[in-house]
Amino acid sequence: KNLSDQHWKEILSPVQYEICRNKGTEPPFSGEYVNTKTNGTYHCLCCGNALFHSEKKFNSGTGWPSFWDPINVQSVITKEDFSMSAIRTEVLCKQCDSHLGHVFEDGPQPTGLRYCINSVSLKLEED
Repeated sequence: KNLSDQHWKEILSPVQYEICRNKGTEPPFSGEYVNTKTNGTYHCLCCGNALFHSEKKFNSGTGWPSFWDPINVQSVITKEDFSMSAIRTEVLCKQCDSHLGHVFEDGPQPTGLRYCINSVSLKLEED
């Protein structure tokens, strides 16, 4: 979904736009899905692409929903992020380039990864 910036501003709330399109971050422990234990699939808020499943969600204690792996390698893309003092790896929806969060190498096995994702960028569809 290659929509214009103006179109995104019209269909997203100001907070959704700031996080999903301007690469913002919701405050820790403020997101709707931080403590959610509901079984289901987490989709991209902007385009509906299936991103993560609850089976791969874990409590990282960081204040954001965390997953040890996406639904499949085709659902997200990563790129280096130099916006802070440290180099981080940004996670984006492969379908619409929506900013989701960042991935870190301090997660549980089997991947050792922690996909730290903003609740605002997700929509949970219960199983």
